[in-house]
Amino acid sequence: MSDRNQLVNENFINFVRARTLPESSCALSPNDVGLSSAEVIDLFETQVMSRHLDLQSRVMQKKGQSFYTIGSSGHEGNAAYAKAFRPTDMAFLHYRSAAFVIQRSKQVPGQTILYDMLLSFAASKDDPISGGRHKVLGSKALAIPPQTSTIASHLPKAMGAAFSIPLAERLAHQGEIPNDGVIICNFGDASSNHSTTQGAINSTAWAAYQSIPMPIVFVCEDNGIGISTATPEGWIAANYENRAGLTYLYCDGLNILDTYQTAKKAERIARELRKPVFLHIRTVRILGHAGSDAEFVYRDMADITATEFQDPLLHTARIILENNLLNPEELIEIYLDVESRIAVIAENAASKDKLTSAEAIMASIVPQVHKAPSSIAVSEETRKEIFKHEQHNLPKKQHLAKLINWTLMDLMAEYPNIVMCGEDIGKKGGVYNVTAKLCERFSKNRVINTLLDEQTILGTAIGLAHNGFLPIPEIQFLAYVHNAEDQIRGEAATLPFFSNGQFTNPMVIRIAGLAYQKGFGGHFHNDNSFAVFRDIPGLIIACPSNGADAVEMMRASVRLAQEQQRMVIFLEPIALYMAKDLHQEGDGLWTFEYQTPALADKRIDLGVKVAGSGKQVCILTYGNGNYLSRQAQAKLAKQGIEARVVDLRWLAPLDEQGILAQVNACEHVLIVDECRQTGSISEALVTLIHEQASKIAKIKRVTASDSFIPLGAAAYEVLPSVENIVDAAKEICQ
Repeated sequence: MSDRNQLVNENFINFVRARTLPESSCALSPNDVGLSSAEVIDLFETQVMSRHLDLQSRVMQKKGQSFYTIGSSGHEGNAAYAKAFRPTDMAFLHYRSAAFVIQRSKQVPGQTILYDMLLSFAASKDDPISGGRHKVLGSKALAIPPQTSTIASHLPKAMGAAFSIPLAERLAHQGEIPNDGVIICNFGDASSNHSTTQGAINSTAWAAYQSIPMPIVFVCEDNGIGISTATPEGWIAANYENRAGLTYLYCDGLNILDTYQTAKKAERIARELRKPVFLHIRTVRILGHAGSDAEFVYRDMADITATEFQDPLLHTARIILENNLLNPEELIEIYLDVESRIAVIAENAASKDKLTSAEAIMASIVPQVHKAPSSIAVSEETRKEIFKHEQHNLPKKQHLAKLINWTLMDLMAEYPNIVMCGEDIGKKGGVYNVTAKLCERFSKNRVINTLLDEQTILGTAIGLAHNGFLPIPEIQFLAYVHNAEDQIRGEAATLPFFSNGQFTNPMVIRIAGLAYQKGFGGHFHNDNSFAVFRDIPGLIIACPSNGADAVEMMRASVRLAQEQQRMVIFLEPIALYMAKDLHQEGDGLWTFEYQTPALADKRIDLGVKVAGSGKQVCILTYGNGNYLSRQAQAKLAKQGIEARVVDLRWLAPLDEQGILAQVNACEHVLIVDECRQTGSISEALVTLIHEQASKIAKIKRVTASDSFIPLGAAAYEVLPSVENIVDAAKEICQ
C-alpha cells in the first residue's frame, strides 16, 4: 500500500479516536429522514466495505493479483441512495459505485458481494458477472447491467430503459422491469460534459416536456474534477437547475442523511409522477483517479489533504457519534473487522483459476441463450385488415422497398414485442417509404418517431431490449451511424461478453446505405463503407440485394434476435430500393413475388445465393455489386465467358464454406466490391481464398476507389461499373 493509501487508512482511525471530524453541512438526525439506528450503522458498514475494497485492490495489484484500481473512495455516499430505491429498479452505474452495489446486495437474499467483487478484481473465471473478462460492477440478481470504463456511454440506454417501462404497460408487455419500476443512472461531473450525456438528458427532457412518462433518476456525482481537469464551481447547477422537462435536486453526498432524504424525494417523483429527475450529489475524490494516478503532480498537497479530511466515512462517523449510536472504539472495531475480512477473502479470490484459452474467453461473445419462438398465429382475417391498402398489389411482383415494408408489416403482427424507432419512420413512412402504414396499423407506441439523434435511437433500442422488447431501430443513412457507433460497439455488442451471457441486447438495426444513389453525393447520403461493423465480435451483418432475399433475410434476422438474442445490422442498398428491371427497361427481372409467412421457409439460412453455373469465373459480390454483376454476367455470356455470380448476402459472419465451394468449382475468381479498395470486405475474401481455397489460376478485385463519393455523374468515376466487371473478367480469362 502506498504512503497515501496508508495515510488515508490510518487517518480514519486516528480522527475517529480523537473525535476530530468534519463539520456537518446540514442539521439532520436519523429520525428526521426515517432511518433507524441500525440502518445508519448498516450504511456505515457498507461504506467501510467499499473503502477497504479500494485499498485491498491496490495491495492485490502490488502482488500481481489485481489489474484495475479505479475506486469509489469519496463516493461512498451512493450507499445511501442505493437504499432509497428498490432492488428491482434497474441501475446503470459508473465505476465509482461499489457502495451502491454492496448496499443493494443487502436487499436481496443469498448474495456474497465481497467475494464476488474480489473475484472480479482478480479476473477469476469464477467471477459471477463477467466470468473473469473484466473488473465490472454488475449483477443479474441485482438488476445492474455491467459497465466497463463508462464515460457517459451508458446514459442513452438508461434513457431507453426508462421509456420502455410505461411503454410496456401501455402495450401489456411483460418485461424484465416492473411496471412501477424506476431507472437509476449515475455518472461523474466530468462525464456530464460528454456529448452522449448531453444527448441522453436532452432526449429525456424532450420526451418529458411532451408529457411522455420517463421514470428515471440521473445522478451526477460531482467530485469537482475529471482526472486532472477541474470542473468550474457551479457548472453543474448552472446547466441543469432550470432545465425544461427535468426536476433538479441537490444534496450533500458526504452526508448520508441528506443523501437518503433527497434520494427518496427523487424516487417518489420518478416512481409516482413518472417524471425524470436530475439528482446532483456533492462528493469528493480520494486516492486520485486510479492507482496509477500521481495526484500530487497536478494538485497542491494542501488541497489533497483538505479533500481527504472531507472523507464521507468520517462524516458518517460524526453522524453516528453525534446521535450516540456507537462510541469511537466501536466504530473503529467495525472498520478493522471489515479490513480483516476483506484481506482474507481477497487471498481466497486471488487463488481461483483464471481464463486460460481463447475459446473460454470468447464463449460469451455470441449469447448461448436460445429462446422458444415468441411469434403468434395471425389469422387470415387479421392479415387482410393489416394489408387492406395493398390488396390489389399483393399478387404482383414488387421491388425491394415494398417487399421490406410488407415483411415488417407481417413481422409486427406476428411478434407483439417488436418496437420500431427512428427519425421520420411514423406517418411519413421514412425517407424511402419503407415503413409506410406501419404506424397507422400498429400505433405510435410501436412505431416511434425519435428526435434527430442517432445516439438516442440506438440508446432507446438498447433500453427496450433490456426490458424484453425486440427493437428494430432505423438509422436513416449509413454515414449517420458514425455519430453513435459506440452505442453498437462499446455498449450493445459488448454486453454479453462482459456479463458472461447473462445480459443481451437483441435487435435488428435497419440502415439505408451503400452507394449508387442517383443525384446524391457523399459521404452522408452515398456512403460505400460499412467497415465500422466488420470488426465487432458477434455482430451479424445482412445485406440483401433484392426483394426476395430481403424478405427471407429480415425474417431470419428477427428470429436470430428473438430466439438467439443476436444483434443484426440489416444493411439496405438505397439505390436498389425501387429497382425493377435488370437488363432492359420493362423486363421486371428485379421484382419478386411476396412469400407470405404461411409459405415462407422457416429455416435460418446464413448462406450465399448463386446465379448461374459457369466454371470460368466465379464472381463474389453483394448489394449493388450483385445487381451489376448479374448484368455483366449476361454480357460475358455473349462473349463466350461463362460466369457464376455468388451473392454473399451475409457479410458477417461470412459463409466461408459456401464461398469456398463455389470458388473451388471455377477456374478464376473476380471479387466485385462496391466499397473502397482499402479496408473493404474484398481484402478478407482474398485472404480466405489464398489461405483455404484449392488452386485458383487468377484472383482479381474490382472495387471503388479510395475516395469519398462526389455529387452527380462524377460519382460513377469512383465506383465499379458493369464495364469494369466485364473488362476484369475478360482479362483474367485471357
